[in-house]
Amino acid sequence: MAVQTTPGFDLTPAPVKQALETNYITDFRFLNQYLPDTYEKEFERYGNRTISGFLRMVGAEMPSNSDLIKWAEQGRLHIKYNNVNADTAPGGAATSTAFNYTITLGGGETRASLRKGQTVMISANAGTLSNKGVIESVGAVAAGAFTIAVRLYEADQAMAQGVNCSLFVYGSEFAKGTNGMEGSLEAQDNFFENKPIILKDKYAVNGSDMAQIGWVEVTSENGATGYLWYLKSEHETRLRFDDYLETAMIEAVPAANGSGALAYLSDATNAATGGAVGSTDAGSEGVFHVVNNRGNVFQGIPTTLAEFDTIIQRLDKQGSIEENVIFVNRDFSFAIDDMLAAQNSYGAGGTSYGLFDNDEEMALNLGFRGFRRGYDFYKSDWKYLNDPTMRGDLTGGKVDGLLVPAGSTTVYDQIMGKNAKRPFLHVRYRASETEDRRYKTWITGSAGGARTSDLDAMEVNFLSERAVCTLGANNFFLFRD
Repeated sequence: MAVQTTPGFDLTPAPVKQALETNYITDFRFLNQYLPDTYEKEFERYGNRTISGFLRMVGAEMPSNSDLIKWAEQGRLHIKYNNVNADTAPGGAATSTAFNYTITLGGGETRASLRKGQTVMISANAGTLSNKGVIESVGAVAAGAFTIAVRLYEADQAMAQGVNCSLFVYGSEFAKGTNGMEGSLEAQDNFFENKPIILKDKYAVNGSDMAQIGWVEVTSENGATGYLWYLKSEHETRLRFDDYLETAMIEAVPAANGSGALAYLSDATNAATGGAVGSTDAGSEGVFHVVNNRGNVFQGIPTTLAEFDTIIQRLDKQGSIEENVIFVNRDFSFAIDDMLAAQNSYGAGGTSYGLFDNDEEMALNLGFRGFRRGYDFYKSDWKYLNDPTMRGDLTGGKVDGLLVPAGSTTVYDQIMGKNAKRPFLHVRYRASETEDRRYKTWITGSAGGARTSDLDAMEVNFLSERAVCTLGANNFFLFRD
C-alpha cells in the first residue's frame, strides 16, 4: 500500500512574508485564508449626534419643590388704551363741552386706570387726527367698558363720531385751590405659571447576553474615548434621554380641555395615587409655545435690513434688551450672511466679504457672527433646527430661528416670597432635602451586579421632573413659516 498523499504534513507559518514550500497552500477555501479586516473602532458617520446644549448655553437650572411654578412680571409703567371710541360728534352743541369716549377693556382687565385731572392724548388709529384734553370725570366699569368725559384743549374734536382711537396719559393739570388727585393706582403685574412634567426612559439587557463579552472602541459625544462592552446601547440611551430633557422643554405644550392626552394622563395619575389625589392637567408650556402665544412672531426669514428694522421697532416697544442671540437653522444663517454682505459696496464684485479685509492669500470668510443695528445681534447655529431626525426635515410647522435676549431679569418668585434675578430662560426641577429629581438613574434586576428582583436582566432606569420658565416672553422672537 502506498502512503496517502493527504492529509499530508502540517503547514508551518513563516515568521515573515516569504514564499516557502511549508506555507504554500494549493487547495483552500476563501474564508479559511483571507479573513476580513475588521475595525474595532466605530466610524462616526454622523459626527456628534446629540442636539442638546441650547438651554445650558442661555439658561440655568434651579430646584423647585412644588407641582406648580408661579411668577409675576412687571406690567407697563404708563397707561395707554388702544380701543377707544369717540362718542360725541364734533361741532354744534358739543363745542367747548365735555366730549365722551368709551374705552373697551381687554387682556383680563377689570378696572379703569384713568383718573380725574389727568391729561391725555387721543389719536385716531387710522389717519393723522388727534386731540389733547384733561379728564373731567371717569365712569364705572360695566360690561368690560367705561366712559370718560374729556375737556379738549382744542376748540373742537378732530375725529368724527364712532372713530376708533388710542389714548395715553402724559401728565395732569389742576386748577388753583382745588383738591389733589382722586384715588391711586396699584402696580399692574402679570402673573404666569407652569408645571413640571415627568420624563422617563429605560435600557434593559438580559443576563445571558451579558455573559457574551463583546468590546467596541468608541469615542462618545461627550469626548470620552475607550472600549465599551454591552453597555454601548445603555450609553446611547443616556445620550438620547439627555437630548429629550432639552427638547421636551422646547416643544412641550399644555393639554387642551377635552383632549385625549389630558384624559389619559389624568386617569393614569389618579390610578397611581388611588384616586385620592391627582393631576387634572397635563403637558407643560415649552419655549416655542410660550413665545408663539405671548412673544413676537416673524413669518418666514428676514432677508433685508428693512425687514430686520421691523423686528427692531417691535423690540423698541418691548423691553429694549441691548444684547440678543439669534439661534438659527442653516437657511436663516445664510440669509443673514447674504444680507450683511450686501451692505459692502464691493461685495457684488467679490473683492471683499466677511470682515471686509480678505485678500488673495487667505481663506475667504463668507460668514458673519453678528451685527449691530439699534441692538447687538449675535448669530448662533442651532443644531436642533438642522437635525433631520428632529425639526431639520419638517415642512409643516417649520421653525427657522429663535431670538433670545441675553442676561437676566428681575421677577417676584412666589415660592421664595421675594424678588430674584433669573435668566430669561431657566429650568426648574423638582427637589427637596430627601428627593432630587433633576436627573435620577438607578439599576434594577438580578444581573450586572443588581440584586433587586428575580428578573434575569439588568434594567437601567432614567427619570427627571422639570419645567422651563420663559420670563419676559415679550422680548423673544420666533421665526417660523
